[in-house]
Amino acid sequence: MQVDLGIWNKLTWFATVLGIIAGVGLVIGSYVPLLKQNERMRAQIDALDSLIQNEEQTAKRLKDAIDAYQHDPRTVERLARERLYYARPGDVVIRYIQPVTNPPPGP
Repeated sequence: MQVDLGIWNKLTWFATVLGIIAGVGLVIGSYVPLLKQNERMRAQIDALDSLIQNEEQTAKRLKDAIDAYQHDPRTVERLARERLYYARPGDVVIRYIQPVTNPPPGP
C-alpha cells in the first residue's frame, strides 16, 4: 500500500537535492582558495626557476673568466694592455682620449 503524502514527499525530495547542492557548493567553495594559492605558488616557482637559470649562466660565465685569468697568459696580457696600458718593449702605444664635448658648468 502506498500512501500519498502530497506536497510533503516533493518537499522532502527538494530539501534533499538542495542539501546535496549546498554540500557540493561548500566543498567547491573550500577548495577555490587552495586552487588560487596553488596557482600563485606555481607562478612563483616559475619565476624562481627563471632566476636560478640566469644566476647559473652568470656563475658559468664568471667561472670561465676566472679560469681564463688563471690559466691563459694571453688573457692576462690582453687585460694588462687594455687596462694598465702596458706594452712590450719596442711596441708603440697610441691612446685615444674621448674629447669632452660639454664641459661641466662652472661656478
